[in-house]
Amino acid sequence: MNRKKIIIMGAAGRDFHNFNLRYRDNEEFEVVAFTATQIPDIEGRVYPAELAGKLYPNGIPIHPEEKLAELIKEYKAEGVVFAYSDVPHEYVMHKAAQVNAAGADFILMGTESTMLKSKVPVISVCAIRTGCGKSQTTRRVSEILRSWGKKVVAIRHPMPYGDLAAQKVQRFASYEDMDKHKCTIEEREEYEPHIDRGVVVYAGVDYGAILEEAEKEADIIIWDGGNNDTPFYKPDLNIVVTDPHRAGHELTYYPGETNLRMADVIVINKIDTADYEDVEYLRENIREVNPDAIVIDGASPLVVENPELIRGKRALVVEDGPTLTHGEMTYGAGVVAAEKFGASELVDPRPWVVGKIAETYEKYPEIGMLLPAMGYGEQQVKDLEKTVNAVDCDVVVIGTPIDLRRVINIEKPAVRVMYDLQEIGKPDLEEVLARFK
Repeated sequence: MNRKKIIIMGAAGRDFHNFNLRYRDNEEFEVVAFTATQIPDIEGRVYPAELAGKLYPNGIPIHPEEKLAELIKEYKAEGVVFAYSDVPHEYVMHKAAQVNAAGADFILMGTESTMLKSKVPVISVCAIRTGCGKSQTTRRVSEILRSWGKKVVAIRHPMPYGDLAAQKVQRFASYEDMDKHKCTIEEREEYEPHIDRGVVVYAGVDYGAILEEAEKEADIIIWDGGNNDTPFYKPDLNIVVTDPHRAGHELTYYPGETNLRMADVIVINKIDTADYEDVEYLRENIREVNPDAIVIDGASPLVVENPELIRGKRALVVEDGPTLTHGEMTYGAGVVAAEKFGASELVDPRPWVVGKIAETYEKYPEIGMLLPAMGYGEQQVKDLEKTVNAVDCDVVVIGTPIDLRRVINIEKPAVRVMYDLQEIGKPDLEEVLARFK
Protein backbone atom coordinates (compact mmCIF):
# COMPACT_ATOMS: atom_id res chain seq x y z
CA MET A 1 0.00 0.00 0.00
CA ASN A 2 1.22 3.48 -0.85
CA ARG A 3 1.41 5.43 2.39
CA LYS A 4 0.41 9.09 2.22
CA LYS A 5 3.50 11.23 2.80
CA ILE A 6 3.14 13.86 5.53
CA ILE A 7 5.29 16.71 6.86
CA ILE A 8 4.57 18.13 10.32
CA MET A 9 5.38 21.79 10.99
CA GLY A 10 6.21 22.39 14.65
CA ALA A 11 8.33 23.85 17.41
CA ALA A 12 9.30 20.82 19.51
CA GLY A 13 6.02 20.19 21.28
CA ARG A 14 2.59 19.99 19.69
CA ASP A 15 4.16 18.50 16.55
CA PHE A 16 5.52 15.45 18.38
CA HIS A 17 2.25 15.00 20.30
CA ASN A 18 0.16 15.05 17.11
CA PHE A 19 2.52 12.54 15.54
CA ASN A 20 2.32 10.22 18.54
CA LEU A 21 -1.48 10.26 18.55
CA ARG A 22 -2.35 10.06 14.87
CA TYR A 23 0.64 8.91 12.85
CA ARG A 24 2.84 6.65 14.96
CA ASP A 25 2.18 3.01 14.01
CA ASN A 26 -0.40 4.18 11.44
CA GLU A 27 0.37 2.33 8.21
CA GLU A 28 -1.80 4.66 6.11
CA PHE A 29 0.74 7.49 6.51
CA GLU A 30 4.46 8.10 6.33
CA VAL A 31 5.71 11.17 8.18
CA VAL A 32 8.76 12.05 6.11
CA ALA A 33 9.94 15.09 8.09
CA PHE A 34 9.28 17.57 10.85
CA THR A 35 10.07 21.24 10.42
CA ALA A 36 11.04 23.49 13.33
CA THR A 37 10.67 27.19 14.11
CA GLN A 38 10.14 29.68 17.02
CA ILE A 39 12.74 28.04 19.33
CA PRO A 40 16.49 28.47 18.63
CA ASP A 41 18.65 25.49 17.65
CA ILE A 42 15.98 22.76 17.63
CA GLU A 43 16.28 21.86 13.96
CA GLY A 44 18.94 19.50 12.64
CA ARG A 45 17.95 16.80 15.10
CA VAL A 46 16.12 13.52 14.50
CA TYR A 47 12.92 12.36 16.15
CA PRO A 48 14.43 9.12 17.41
CA ALA A 49 13.38 5.63 16.41
CA GLU A 50 12.64 4.67 20.03
CA LEU A 51 9.95 7.37 20.10
CA ALA A 52 8.83 7.19 16.47
CA GLY A 53 7.84 3.51 16.56
CA LYS A 54 8.29 0.40 14.44
CA LEU A 55 7.54 2.14 11.12
CA TYR A 56 10.51 4.49 11.52
CA PRO A 57 13.64 2.42 12.26
CA ASN A 58 15.85 5.41 11.36
CA GLY A 59 13.75 8.03 13.11
CA ILE A 60 12.38 11.14 11.39
CA PRO A 61 14.55 14.13 10.38
CA ILE A 62 13.81 17.64 11.71
CA HIS A 63 14.53 20.46 9.25
CA PRO A 64 14.34 24.27 9.47
CA GLU A 65 10.91 25.53 8.46
CA GLU A 66 12.53 27.86 5.90
CA LYS A 67 13.05 24.77 3.71
CA LEU A 68 9.36 23.76 3.76
CA ALA A 69 8.58 24.32 0.07
CA GLU A 70 11.73 22.44 -0.95
CA LEU A 71 10.88 19.58 1.41
CA ILE A 72 7.38 19.20 -0.01
CA LYS A 73 8.84 18.70 -3.45
CA GLU A 74 11.81 16.59 -2.33
CA TYR A 75 9.67 14.14 -0.36
CA LYS A 76 6.61 14.41 -2.65
CA ALA A 77 4.57 15.23 0.45
CA GLU A 78 0.81 15.17 -0.01
CA GLY A 79 -0.12 16.76 3.32
CA VAL A 80 1.42 19.25 5.75
CA VAL A 81 0.20 19.42 9.37
CA PHE A 82 0.49 22.81 11.07
CA ALA A 83 1.31 22.05 14.73
CA TYR A 84 2.51 25.06 16.71
CA SER A 85 0.87 28.01 18.39
CA ASP A 86 0.71 31.66 19.42
CA VAL A 87 0.60 33.05 15.90
CA PRO A 88 -1.85 35.42 14.16
CA HIS A 89 -4.60 33.94 12.01
CA GLU A 90 -3.11 35.73 9.02
CA TYR A 91 0.24 34.00 9.65
CA VAL A 92 -1.45 30.60 9.58
CA MET A 93 -3.09 31.34 6.25
CA HIS A 94 0.17 32.55 4.73
CA LYS A 95 1.62 29.15 5.64
CA ALA A 96 -1.43 27.47 4.15
CA ALA A 97 -0.91 29.40 0.90
CA GLN A 98 2.74 28.36 0.80
CA VAL A 99 1.85 24.70 1.33
CA ASN A 100 -1.01 24.73 -1.18
CA ALA A 101 1.16 26.48 -3.78
CA ALA A 102 3.69 23.68 -3.40
CA GLY A 103 0.89 21.19 -4.14
CA ALA A 104 0.13 19.74 -0.70
CA ASP A 105 -2.92 19.74 1.56
CA PHE A 106 -2.75 22.05 4.59
CA ILE A 107 -3.99 20.28 7.73
CA LEU A 108 -5.13 21.64 11.10
CA MET A 109 -5.87 18.79 13.48
CA GLY A 110 -8.87 19.20 15.79
CA THR A 111 -9.04 19.03 19.56
CA GLU A 112 -10.94 15.74 19.89
CA SER A 113 -8.36 13.83 17.88
CA THR A 114 -5.44 15.29 19.86
CA MET A 115 -6.72 15.03 23.46
CA LEU A 116 -6.15 11.94 25.60
CA LYS A 117 -8.68 10.84 28.23
CA SER A 118 -7.40 10.51 31.79
CA LYS A 119 -8.56 8.08 34.49
CA VAL A 120 -8.44 10.91 37.04
CA PRO A 121 -10.05 14.37 36.81
CA VAL A 122 -8.18 16.94 34.69
CA ILE A 123 -8.36 20.69 35.12
CA SER A 124 -6.74 22.50 32.21
CA VAL A 125 -5.33 26.02 32.45
CA CYS A 126 -4.63 27.56 29.04
CA ALA A 127 -4.49 31.07 27.61
CA ILE A 128 -5.20 33.09 24.50
CA ARG A 129 -1.57 34.35 24.27
CA THR A 130 1.78 33.75 25.87
CA GLY A 131 2.19 36.04 28.89
CA CYS A 132 -1.47 36.33 29.93
CA GLY A 133 -0.81 35.08 33.46
CA LYS A 134 -1.55 31.41 32.99
CA SER A 135 1.21 30.28 35.34
CA GLN A 136 -0.04 32.22 38.36
CA THR A 137 -3.56 30.99 37.59
CA THR A 138 -2.27 27.42 37.59
CA ARG A 139 -0.56 28.04 40.93
CA ARG A 140 -3.78 29.45 42.40
CA VAL A 141 -5.80 26.43 41.22
CA SER A 142 -3.18 24.12 42.72
CA GLU A 143 -3.20 26.04 46.01
CA ILE A 144 -6.99 25.73 46.36
CA LEU A 145 -7.06 22.01 45.55
CA ARG A 146 -4.21 21.23 47.93
CA SER A 147 -5.92 23.17 50.72
CA TRP A 148 -8.74 20.63 50.34
CA GLY A 149 -6.30 17.76 50.84
CA LYS A 150 -6.05 16.76 47.18
CA LYS A 151 -2.87 15.27 45.76
CA VAL A 152 -2.21 17.50 42.75
CA VAL A 153 0.16 16.68 39.91
CA ALA A 154 0.91 19.23 37.19
CA ILE A 155 1.63 18.14 33.64
CA ARG A 156 3.33 20.89 31.68
CA HIS A 157 3.06 21.60 27.97
CA PRO A 158 6.23 20.23 26.31
CA MET A 159 9.58 21.95 26.09
CA PRO A 160 11.86 19.11 24.83
CA TYR A 161 14.84 21.07 23.56
CA GLY A 162 17.55 18.51 24.32
CA ASP A 163 17.92 14.73 23.93
CA LEU A 164 14.42 13.70 22.86
CA ALA A 165 14.77 10.02 23.78
CA ALA A 166 16.02 10.93 27.26
CA GLN A 167 13.15 13.40 27.64
CA LYS A 168 10.37 10.91 26.84
CA VAL A 169 8.97 11.10 30.40
CA GLN A 170 10.36 13.60 32.90
CA ARG A 171 9.36 13.95 36.56
CA PHE A 172 10.37 17.00 38.60
CA ALA A 173 10.01 17.06 42.37
CA SER A 174 13.18 18.95 43.33
CA TYR A 175 15.77 21.41 42.03
CA GLU A 176 18.11 18.43 41.69
CA ASP A 177 15.69 16.89 39.19
CA MET A 178 15.94 20.04 37.08
CA ASP A 179 19.73 19.88 37.24
CA LYS A 180 19.65 16.18 36.30
CA HIS A 181 17.54 16.90 33.23
CA LYS A 182 19.68 19.93 32.29
CA CYS A 183 16.67 22.23 32.23
CA THR A 184 16.75 25.46 30.27
CA ILE A 185 15.75 28.80 31.81
CA GLU A 186 12.37 28.47 30.08
CA GLU A 187 11.79 25.07 31.68
CA ARG A 188 12.88 26.27 35.12
CA GLU A 189 10.50 29.21 34.90
CA GLU A 190 7.61 26.78 34.58
CA TYR A 191 8.72 24.00 36.94
CA GLU A 192 10.27 25.88 39.87
CA PRO A 193 7.08 27.59 41.13
CA HIS A 194 5.33 24.21 41.32
CA ILE A 195 8.27 22.54 43.05
CA ASP A 196 8.49 25.41 45.55
CA ARG A 197 4.90 24.59 46.54
CA GLY A 198 5.46 20.85 46.83
CA VAL A 199 3.72 19.95 43.56
CA VAL A 200 5.25 17.28 41.32
CA VAL A 201 5.57 18.25 37.65
CA TYR A 202 5.66 15.95 34.64
CA ALA A 203 6.72 16.94 31.13
CA GLY A 204 8.58 15.47 28.16
CA VAL A 205 7.73 14.12 24.72
CA ASP A 206 5.34 11.16 24.98
CA TYR A 207 2.23 12.48 26.71
CA GLY A 208 0.50 9.10 26.71
CA ALA A 209 3.35 7.58 28.71
CA ILE A 210 3.51 10.73 30.88
CA LEU A 211 -0.19 10.44 31.70
CA GLU A 212 0.19 6.82 32.78
CA GLU A 213 2.87 7.80 35.29
CA ALA A 214 1.08 10.90 36.58
CA GLU A 215 -2.17 8.99 37.17
CA LYS A 216 -0.34 6.74 39.65
CA GLU A 217 0.19 9.59 42.12
CA ALA A 218 -2.57 12.12 41.44
CA ASP A 219 -6.06 12.74 42.78
CA ILE A 220 -6.33 15.57 40.24
CA ILE A 221 -4.14 16.47 37.26
CA ILE A 222 -3.64 20.09 36.27
CA TRP A 223 -2.83 20.53 32.61
CA ASP A 224 -0.41 23.48 32.73
CA GLY A 225 -0.75 24.66 29.16
CA GLY A 226 1.86 26.67 27.33
CA ASN A 227 2.27 28.96 24.35
CA ASN A 228 -1.55 29.39 24.16
CA ASP A 229 -1.87 25.83 22.84
CA THR A 230 -4.98 23.69 23.35
CA PRO A 231 -4.94 20.93 26.02
CA PHE A 232 -3.34 17.55 25.34
CA TYR A 233 -5.81 15.93 27.78
CA LYS A 234 -9.59 16.12 27.75
CA PRO A 235 -10.42 18.50 30.60
CA ASP A 236 -13.19 18.07 33.14
CA LEU A 237 -12.88 21.84 33.65
CA ASN A 238 -11.28 24.09 31.07
CA ILE A 239 -9.95 27.43 32.40
CA VAL A 240 -8.63 29.99 29.89
CA VAL A 241 -6.76 33.19 30.82
CA THR A 242 -7.13 36.38 28.77
CA ASP A 243 -5.20 39.64 28.72
CA PRO A 244 -6.86 43.08 28.37
CA HIS A 245 -3.44 44.59 27.57
CA ARG A 246 -3.82 42.78 24.23
CA ALA A 247 -7.58 43.09 23.85
CA GLY A 248 -8.65 41.74 20.47
CA HIS A 249 -5.94 39.10 20.28
CA GLU A 250 -8.37 36.56 21.75
CA LEU A 251 -10.13 36.57 18.35
CA THR A 252 -7.14 36.96 16.04
CA TYR A 253 -4.56 34.39 17.21
CA TYR A 254 -4.26 30.66 16.66
CA PRO A 255 -5.20 28.60 18.55
CA GLY A 256 -6.01 31.18 21.24
CA GLU A 257 -9.45 31.76 19.75
CA THR A 258 -10.06 28.00 19.90
CA ASN A 259 -9.24 28.09 23.61
CA LEU A 260 -11.60 31.02 24.14
CA ARG A 261 -14.48 29.24 22.41
CA MET A 262 -13.84 25.97 24.34
CA ALA A 263 -13.50 27.53 27.79
CA ASP A 264 -15.76 26.66 30.72
CA VAL A 265 -14.18 29.45 32.78
CA ILE A 266 -12.50 32.60 31.43
CA VAL A 267 -10.19 34.67 33.63
CA ILE A 268 -9.76 38.33 32.68
CA ASN A 269 -6.37 38.95 34.26
CA LYS A 270 -4.41 42.21 34.89
CA ILE A 271 -7.53 44.29 35.42
CA ASP A 272 -5.55 46.33 37.96
CA THR A 273 -3.16 47.64 35.28
CA ALA A 274 -5.38 47.67 32.15
CA ASP A 275 -7.48 50.47 30.66
CA TYR A 276 -11.20 50.21 31.41
CA GLU A 277 -12.06 50.44 27.69
CA ASP A 278 -9.81 47.48 26.88
CA VAL A 279 -11.35 45.37 29.65
CA GLU A 280 -14.86 46.11 28.37
CA TYR A 281 -13.87 45.38 24.77
CA LEU A 282 -12.54 42.01 25.92
CA ARG A 283 -15.78 41.32 27.80
CA GLU A 284 -17.79 42.06 24.65
CA ASN A 285 -15.70 39.62 22.62
CA ILE A 286 -16.15 36.93 25.27
CA ARG A 287 -19.94 37.45 25.26
CA GLU A 288 -19.96 37.23 21.47
CA VAL A 289 -18.19 33.87 21.07
CA ASN A 290 -18.69 32.12 24.43
CA PRO A 291 -21.65 33.61 26.31
CA ASP A 292 -22.04 30.51 28.53
CA ALA A 293 -18.55 30.73 30.04
CA ILE A 294 -18.13 31.79 33.66
CA VAL A 295 -16.03 34.99 33.73
CA ILE A 296 -13.68 35.68 36.65
CA ASP A 297 -12.00 39.07 37.09
CA GLY A 298 -8.41 38.92 38.25
CA ALA A 299 -5.33 40.97 39.02
CA SER A 300 -1.62 40.18 39.25
CA PRO A 301 -0.37 42.39 42.09
CA LEU A 302 3.39 42.72 42.34
CA VAL A 303 5.59 41.87 45.30
CA VAL A 304 9.06 43.41 44.98
CA GLU A 305 11.99 42.58 47.25
CA ASN A 306 14.07 45.58 48.39
CA PRO A 307 12.14 48.12 46.28
CA GLU A 308 14.28 50.91 47.76
CA LEU A 309 17.10 49.72 45.48
CA ILE A 310 15.07 50.89 42.46
CA ARG A 311 14.23 54.47 43.43
CA GLY A 312 16.26 57.03 41.51
CA LYS A 313 18.37 54.35 39.83
CA ARG A 314 19.04 53.51 36.18
CA ALA A 315 17.39 50.11 35.81
CA LEU A 316 17.98 47.25 33.41
CA VAL A 317 14.71 45.32 33.21
CA VAL A 318 14.90 41.61 32.44
CA GLU A 319 11.55 40.11 31.45
CA ASP A 320 10.32 36.60 30.64
CA GLY A 321 11.79 35.65 27.24
CA PRO A 322 8.84 33.98 25.44
CA THR A 323 6.47 36.73 26.63
CA LEU A 324 8.56 39.32 24.76
CA THR A 325 9.39 37.22 21.69
CA HIS A 326 6.46 35.27 20.24
CA GLY A 327 4.20 36.67 23.00
CA GLU A 328 4.84 40.16 21.52
CA MET A 329 4.42 41.99 24.85
CA THR A 330 6.33 45.28 24.97
CA TYR A 331 6.54 45.28 28.77
CA GLY A 332 6.01 42.97 31.73
CA ALA A 333 6.12 42.82 35.51
CA GLY A 334 9.66 44.19 35.60
CA VAL A 335 8.72 47.40 33.79
CA VAL A 336 5.65 47.91 35.96
CA ALA A 337 7.79 47.48 39.10
CA ALA A 338 10.56 49.79 37.84
CA GLU A 339 8.07 52.55 37.10
CA LYS A 340 6.06 52.03 40.29
CA PHE A 341 9.10 52.25 42.55
CA GLY A 342 10.67 55.25 40.85
CA ALA A 343 13.52 54.17 38.59
CA SER A 344 15.12 57.27 37.08
CA GLU A 345 15.25 55.58 33.66
CA LEU A 346 15.09 52.22 31.92
CA VAL A 347 18.44 51.37 30.37
CA ASP A 348 18.41 50.10 26.79
CA PRO A 349 20.54 46.91 26.74
CA ARG A 350 20.95 46.71 22.97
CA PRO A 351 24.38 48.43 22.80
CA TRP A 352 25.78 45.64 25.00
CA VAL A 353 24.05 42.48 23.72
CA VAL A 354 26.27 39.63 22.56
CA GLY A 355 26.03 36.30 20.73
CA LYS A 356 22.69 34.54 20.76
CA ILE A 357 21.03 37.36 22.68
CA ALA A 358 21.95 39.70 19.82
CA GLU A 359 20.41 37.15 17.44
CA THR A 360 17.18 37.29 19.44
CA TYR A 361 16.92 41.05 18.86
CA GLU A 362 17.56 40.55 15.14
CA LYS A 363 14.67 38.08 14.96
CA TYR A 364 12.36 40.06 17.27
CA PRO A 365 13.27 43.77 16.87
CA GLU A 366 9.98 44.81 18.51
CA ILE A 367 11.41 43.77 21.90
CA GLY A 368 12.87 47.25 22.12
CA MET A 369 14.75 48.31 25.24
CA LEU A 370 13.94 45.34 27.46
CA LEU A 371 16.16 42.31 27.92
CA PRO A 372 14.46 38.93 27.36
CA ALA A 373 15.67 36.18 29.71
CA MET A 374 16.41 33.77 26.90
CA GLY A 375 18.07 30.52 27.89
CA TYR A 376 17.17 27.68 25.53
CA GLY A 377 20.73 26.36 25.58
CA GLU A 378 24.02 26.63 27.43
CA GLN A 379 25.53 29.20 25.05
CA GLN A 380 22.44 31.40 25.19
CA VAL A 381 22.59 31.38 29.01
CA LYS A 382 26.26 32.38 28.90
CA ASP A 383 25.46 35.20 26.47
CA LEU A 384 22.63 36.38 28.71
CA GLU A 385 25.00 36.54 31.69
CA LYS A 386 27.61 38.46 29.67
CA THR A 387 24.99 40.91 28.45
CA VAL A 388 23.50 41.59 31.89
CA ASN A 389 26.92 42.25 33.41
CA ALA A 390 28.06 44.43 30.51
CA VAL A 391 25.08 46.83 30.58
CA ASP A 392 25.85 50.21 32.18
CA CYS A 393 23.12 50.36 34.84
CA ASP A 394 22.68 50.78 38.60
CA VAL A 395 20.24 47.95 39.29
CA VAL A 396 18.83 44.89 37.55
CA VAL A 397 15.07 44.38 37.90
CA ILE A 398 14.25 40.69 37.40
CA GLY A 399 10.70 40.24 36.10
CA THR A 400 11.04 36.53 35.26
CA PRO A 401 8.97 33.79 36.96
CA ILE A 402 12.10 32.43 38.65
CA ASP A 403 14.99 34.04 40.48
CA LEU A 404 17.41 34.48 37.60
CA ARG A 405 20.29 34.75 40.07
CA ARG A 406 20.08 30.99 40.55
CA VAL A 407 20.97 30.47 36.90
CA ILE A 408 23.40 33.28 36.06
CA ASN A 409 25.87 35.33 38.11
CA ILE A 410 24.64 38.95 38.24
CA GLU A 411 27.42 41.28 39.35
CA LYS A 412 25.17 44.28 40.05
CA PRO A 413 22.51 44.97 42.69
CA ALA A 414 19.36 43.11 41.66
CA VAL A 415 15.77 42.92 42.83
CA ARG A 416 13.21 40.26 42.02
CA VAL A 417 9.60 40.94 41.06
CA MET A 418 7.03 38.29 41.98
CA TYR A 419 3.33 38.10 41.25
CA ASP A 420 0.35 35.85 41.95
CA LEU A 421 -3.24 35.78 40.75
CA GLN A 422 -5.74 37.64 42.90
CA GLU A 423 -9.41 37.19 42.06
CA ILE A 424 -11.63 40.27 42.26
CA GLY A 425 -15.15 39.77 43.60
CA LYS A 426 -17.35 36.84 42.63
CA PRO A 427 -17.38 34.35 41.01
CA ASP A 428 -13.90 33.17 42.00
CA LEU A 429 -11.84 30.05 41.45
CA GLU A 430 -12.92 28.41 44.71
CA GLU A 431 -16.52 28.52 43.50
CA VAL A 432 -15.81 26.98 40.10
CA LEU A 433 -13.54 24.31 41.61
CA ALA A 434 -16.01 23.34 44.36
CA ARG A 435 -17.17 20.20 42.55
CA PHE A 436 -13.64 18.76 42.88
CA LYS A 437 -13.63 19.21 46.68
